[in-house]
Amino acid sequence: MNYRSAQISDAERLLEIYSYYVRKTAISFEWEVPSVDEFRNRIQHTLERYPYIVAEEDGRILGYTYAGPFVGRKAYDWSVETTIYLDPDVRHRGIGKNLYLKLEDALRQMNVLNLNACIGYPKEDDEYLTDNSARFHEHMGYSLVGKFHDSGYKFGRWYDMIWMEKMIGEHSDDPAPVIPYRR
Repeated sequence: MNYRSAQISDAERLLEIYSYYVRKTAISFEWEVPSVDEFRNRIQHTLERYPYIVAEEDGRILGYTYAGPFVGRKAYDWSVETTIYLDPDVRHRGIGKNLYLKLEDALRQMNVLNLNACIGYPKEDDEYLTDNSARFHEHMGYSLVGKFHDSGYKFGRWYDMIWMEKMIGEHSDDPAPVIPYRR
C-alpha cells in the first residue's frame, strides 16, 4: 500500500468513492453529489494549509483522509476536523487505521494538538447509518465529547450527530505555532 499526498488530478477517483456515501448512506449529510470541479476546488483549498492523504494500491486509490479547520478563528489553530472515506469494497483491511495514523503524523509535524471528528450517529442502526464510524474513531483513541439530537435529515429520517476528539500533543502556555502542511 502506498500512502501519498492527494493531487488535484485525483479528484475523479476521490469523488467516485465519496459519491457512494452521499447516495447510499447518511455518513455524509450532503444530499447531492458535488461536481468534479467542486471536488477539485475542495481538494485544492484543503491542500493550501492541511494534509489530504490517499491510500493507493496498484495505482488505484482505495481511500482518503484529510483535515480542515475546526472553526476558523485564530484561537482554534491547534484544532482540526478530521475526515476519512474508504472505497466500500476495501473496509476491514486496516487501510482506514493506516490513513488516520499518517494524517496524525502530518498534523503533529504541523504542531496541531486536537483532532475533532463530526460523525452522523443513528438512534438505532439502519440501512443508511450504523455506529461503525463512532466505533472506528473510539478504536483510534477518540473520545465522545458531545451529541446533537435530530440534527441531520436524510432519507426521510432524522439522525443525531456526535463530536469525538483526540489529543495528539501537550497543551502548554506557549504552544508552538501551527505551520501549514508541506507535501
